[in-house]
Amino acid sequence: MKAFVACCLCLSISISLFAEEPLIKSIEKVTLRKNRNGASLTWFHPRACLVPQENGPPVALMNLQEIGGSDYFGQVHWSESRDVGKTWSDPKPIDSLGRDPMPDHEGLKAGVCDVVPQYHPQSGTVLAMGHVVFYKGPRFAKGDQLARYPVYSVRRKDGSWSERKVLEWDDPRGAHIYTNNCGQRVVMPNGDIMMSFTFGSKSESRMVAGVRCTFNGETLKIAEVGPPLTLNVGRGLLEPSLVEFGGTFYLTIRAEDGSGYVAVSADGLNYSEKKKWSWDNGDPIGMSTTQQHWLAHSDGLFLVYTRKDESNEKVIRWRSPLWVAQVDPKKLCLIRKTERVALPLVGDGVKDPDGVALMGNFHVTNASPTESWVTVGEWMPKRGAKGDLLLGRITWSKPNKLVVGGE
Repeated sequence: MKAFVACCLCLSISISLFAEEPLIKSIEKVTLRKNRNGASLTWFHPRACLVPQENGPPVALMNLQEIGGSDYFGQVHWSESRDVGKTWSDPKPIDSLGRDPMPDHEGLKAGVCDVVPQYHPQSGTVLAMGHVVFYKGPRFAKGDQLARYPVYSVRRKDGSWSERKVLEWDDPRGAHIYTNNCGQRVVMPNGDIMMSFTFGSKSESRMVAGVRCTFNGETLKIAEVGPPLTLNVGRGLLEPSLVEFGGTFYLTIRAEDGSGYVAVSADGLNYSEKKKWSWDNGDPIGMSTTQQHWLAHSDGLFLVYTRKDESNEKVIRWRSPLWVAQVDPKKLCLIRKTERVALPLVGDGVKDPDGVALMGNFHVTNASPTESWVTVGEWMPKRGAKGDLLLGRITWSKPNKLVVGGE
């Protein structure tokens, strides 16, 4: 009899778990700006954050910039939405995030790309941080790239933007490049900002390390840098993104060995050995040198990513579609049965891959307790850099408490 009761109890628990409603209720594709016909601008690097208001709901602030070719970006702009992403204001340029002449290098200008805005509640400002990229004439200066480093502008409470500032790091390991480009960051309760650097010399593969910065609403300073993770394949470890979930820091990292990587830390500085992203059954996930980003819900952690699939086998770096799946935070893998398409592949990724818009540079925003966004600028490099500006609207089945100004 006891065995029968125990068996029924196990069956009841199993049915309950199986019947539980998935956290992601629905995903809707929204086109914010059209340019598949090439008649307008192709907007790229769209990344948004929420800015709480004294009266009324938070305002969504987005940074974005035009793309005209590989690593060829225009001035960084800003746009905002006051109705939870339904409508957006026309993009306006940020004066400090354009192109600055380099006095000792004739014809060379320092532009900015890969900008990520983030609200800083302790100061009431937005920290928009990217890194420099160098141009000669109208195009990317392929043979004249100087040392690369993080730059930022602060959007103050009055809506004005600060001058361009540099996040200084005097470590010789970053003499060639150090950056947090495209990376998600974490604001701590005391106002410090946790992030991660990818860095290295010209002759070695890049490393990734955890970084703690102080920020007073005007100036960002490095306080600590943790021990690095390494990978001696290609350019090494690139474009790390950070999230805090359940009191643990999780780092996801782009690489050039056919995989993406994940590592964890209790303090955001000292990380476990990296692990290749895999499915929960142990099968590897093919990822071709493309960033991944976190989607955090108070009841579960998710990853947004690209991967190899039979539908996209000839698409450059498999950069369409964008997928989303729930993370097992203990096993550090993706739960395959939870995988969904966040933004679909449009076109034929086998017979006409040049006609498929790439979506490898994207961002994730928790917009309200009931929805989150995946924002991306499409572009077709062999079709005149055309593409639409898209938003994937993810609706949750349970309220998400990890929202600025939310519950």
